[in-house]
Amino acid sequence: MKQSLPNHPTMKKYLILLAFALLMGSNTFGQGIQFTKGTWKELLAKAEKEDKLIFMDAYAEWCGPCKKMAKDVFTQKETGDFFNAKFVNVKMDMEKGEGIGLSGEFGIQAYPTLLFINPEGNVVHRAVGYQTTDLLIGLGEAALDPKRNIGSINSQYEAGDRSLELLHNLALAKYDAMDGTYAQVADEYLATQKDWGTDENLEFVFRMVSDLDTKMADYLLNNRKVFEEKFGQQAVTGKVDEMVQNTITHAETEADLKKVEALYAKTYPDRAEEMSGQLKMGFYAQREDWKNFAKAANAYFKKFPAEDWTVLNEMAWLFYEAVDGKKELKYALKWAKQSVKMDKNYANTDTVASLYYKLGKKGKALKAANQAIELAKASGEDYTETQALIEKIKRK
Repeated sequence: MKQSLPNHPTMKKYLILLAFALLMGSNTFGQGIQFTKGTWKELLAKAEKEDKLIFMDAYAEWCGPCKKMAKDVFTQKETGDFFNAKFVNVKMDMEKGEGIGLSGEFGIQAYPTLLFINPEGNVVHRAVGYQTTDLLIGLGEAALDPKRNIGSINSQYEAGDRSLELLHNLALAKYDAMDGTYAQVADEYLATQKDWGTDENLEFVFRMVSDLDTKMADYLLNNRKVFEEKFGQQAVTGKVDEMVQNTITHAETEADLKKVEALYAKTYPDRAEEMSGQLKMGFYAQREDWKNFAKAANAYFKKFPAEDWTVLNEMAWLFYEAVDGKKELKYALKWAKQSVKMDKNYANTDTVASLYYKLGKKGKALKAANQAIELAKASGEDYTETQALIEKIKRK
């Protein structure tokens, strides 16, 4: 039913004003950042006219952190008060319209990327990733400060300036921008510091360190208790795990593997052997080196028997699908049989049948396949694939 306005003049006036406010939209009455629309040329002209930098939220529709910032950070009154007064604010989908060209021009590689751009179209400061309200305002303050924005201090650095303040601020700015050269600048700064244990330097090291093969990592590991007292045990453990994972991700040689194993021995003495075993399996699996993977997995499960039948079954099935070598398939058959001993069911019995078939043992394959079907019938599972396996066995 359509609702009519009350007859009272004051109420009518209030509702008319409220309707007008809603029509005008959040740019007029909202508390958060007011984003300006227009072509890139028009936005640059507006920035020049108002003598402001452009703040650009370079986003993509599918980006989760972008949506979270739009919902939780850009809408805050504190954020709006600062950015609306200091910048021409722009949201730009970098995968549509003018955003496609600007993405290449500004070197966008991840989302969200937060850019501060002068009226000439040059980036003076940038950061990548989700930012809280305080961090975002801090980025804005740095962008406005020639002693802290990355464009200005990088120019001074390239001109030969190596002052302590500049090195400190440039390392932080490059880190926020995900510029891979930040570690080099951080090392230059720390080389000037006789005492890395000051509050400022501890915070600097903890933020900058990401690579195990660095003096910063050595310092953190050798002074782990100091860092745990300042940042908490959980945070330090997370940082160490992050460095280990970075090394694993970029490991390319056996030497890289040994480097991580040495770190495990130093950092996780109680679990080092188990973690090294898992590391080796992951390393060889990633490279599809199934021969060495099989050796590593066999050694691991001998030392650390699986407690869950699904682990062994999945490992065995992986070999059935990916491996042809008989020696490796025999390892897989052993794992599948162990899985059956732990919990005999349709899935792992079918794996046993499949491995027997691939090893050329048709009689044992047929027997296991029929057992798998009986188990499937009892549990109400679909056994179409096992039936197809039986037909293949009988045809040969």
